[in-house]
Amino acid sequence: MNVDDYDFHLPEELIAQTPLSDRSASRLLLVNKQNGQLEHRHFTDILDQFQPGDTLVLNDTRVIPARLFGVKEDTGAKAEVLLLKSLGEERWEALVKPGKKLKTGAVIIFSDELRAVIEDEADMGGRTLHFIYTGIFQEILDRLGSMPLPPYIKETLDDRERYQTVYAKHEGSAAAPTAGLHFTRELLEQIKAKGVTIAYITLHVGLGTFRPMSVEKVEEHVMHAEYFVLSKETADVLNAAKARGGRIIAVGTTSCRTLETVGRQSQGGPIEECSGWTDIFIYPGYKFTVVNALITNFHLPKSTLVMLVSALAGRENILTAYEAAIGQQYRFFSFGDAMFIY
Repeated sequence: MNVDDYDFHLPEELIAQTPLSDRSASRLLLVNKQNGQLEHRHFTDILDQFQPGDTLVLNDTRVIPARLFGVKEDTGAKAEVLLLKSLGEERWEALVKPGKKLKTGAVIIFSDELRAVIEDEADMGGRTLHFIYTGIFQEILDRLGSMPLPPYIKETLDDRERYQTVYAKHEGSAAAPTAGLHFTRELLEQIKAKGVTIAYITLHVGLGTFRPMSVEKVEEHVMHAEYFVLSKETADVLNAAKARGGRIIAVGTTSCRTLETVGRQSQGGPIEECSGWTDIFIYPGYKFTVVNALITNFHLPKSTLVMLVSALAGRENILTAYEAAIGQQYRFFSFGDAMFIY
């Protein structure tokens, strides 16, 4: 399959630059994966789509203020670092700018209490950094770091918590699981009251979110691994749902990929408590083993995420849905509107 088969024209003015004041005030496009039928609704109408016995799975990762600004020790030139993954022992996988000038051995100073030494280089700006600091690293990061908003968002985010879900718990992500940004605590309580079970997984969003596809053929793309955790409690909920024939509805592509990872690991047997790294790449032709429906935002052209939703709903259905959303002036990407594929 060609990557270009998942391209579409998106007017720049439809890229949402700021979050809505009310999380649940966004629009919702319903997509029937069997026949491609579309309905234009509001996100609070998602309540009508749930049935008693459904299980809603949320990713409770929490975004860290992963973007740091400093200077090179030897020249005073500006340097930017985006933390992606903790490697332990004060080391992090990161992206740096400008990549051409930040080589192995370079020292970046962020403040009197924090500096980093570049220990290793990878492609496309990837680096391994060793941090040297005085005090508690997380507290320093909270003071000096800023939220790692995607590059297509040009506006400043006034409230950091608007780039967190209301149920964010476990710190470690370099980006928010944005489909979850639409949910309020009140809406989640209303969903529970309908007889829907809510379960949580954790997947820390990392490098793959920031890297465009650089191949021509879909099958040649390699996903970067991201860390996930699935608890015994959630495993039990999922097994009970499958046993009674209830729908498992993933909130966001991160939840979807985690569920499909553990589903593949179970090889048709019961899902078990587990943690580890996943580099699962879901594209058309993939057979879903756990996820029956998906709540998601609108994604970038030619992205792995467009391919994932196409695997669930069909490429033609998705491209038709995106065309309709553009025609109706839906808001796109992280702070944009939502889609429910059922």
